[in-house]
Amino acid sequence: MTLSYFDVQCTSVSRSPIFDISTCMILKQVTSRCQKWMKESCIDVFDPVGCPAALVFCEKHLVEPVLRSGLNPYDLRKECEGGIDDALCYPVAKHIVRYLERPDVRSELGVDPSLPQDFAMCSTTVGNRFDSRMDGAHPTHLYVAALLERNVKTLIFAGVADFMCNWVGNERWTLALEWTGREAFSSAKLREWFVGGKVAGVTRSAGGLTFATIHNAGHMVPYDRPRESLEMVQRWLAGKDL
Repeated sequence: MTLSYFDVQCTSVSRSPIFDISTCMILKQVTSRCQKWMKESCIDVFDPVGCPAALVFCEKHLVEPVLRSGLNPYDLRKECEGGIDDALCYPVAKHIVRYLERPDVRSELGVDPSLPQDFAMCSTTVGNRFDSRMDGAHPTHLYVAALLERNVKTLIFAGVADFMCNWVGNERWTLALEWTGREAFSSAKLREWFVGGKVAGVTRSAGGLTFATIHNAGHMVPYDRPRESLEMVQRWLAGKDL
């Protein structure tokens, strides 16, 4: 995903380029360096010193510019509202948290009453523990390949305006995924899919793997496009083409 941040910031794959040409030239050079450094230190051989250093460097130079820009990194169409630490740039998040903290809602959801913790949109404690174990450097895409080899259908989707988990990076790793259906999947044409006669996004599918984008949506796809999200999931669960 990291290597696709340049595309989202400096090309028109999601919106018009965010930064000027000079800044994008620097980001392009940083991306090349990150690709080499991460491959050598995190993928070819896991270097417990070099890999964390590569990840910190790449995040600093490829992610922080967007965070400093004032844009919502989860939806580049908008400014960040409500703060990224407290509300993930979504003011509605605080209302969601309060709703899920209600005793009647916790009971309805089956939350263990012995657990005193309230719902949190993001847990810094959990995140730090993942980071301390270098979770972000492990090749989790191999688990997806293993599921596909066991005939477990898989749906990968992304809102077009999302920066953090952008559609460009998601498409790239699904195309590069090594499994027995790789050739069929990579050969499948990327086509538009529709809801109510209108283009909802683009999709590619073969051998149990489906990739889809949702137009006019950020990271919180069901929040931004509830009708399209529901239709996508219902079609996929029913084994139909999007």
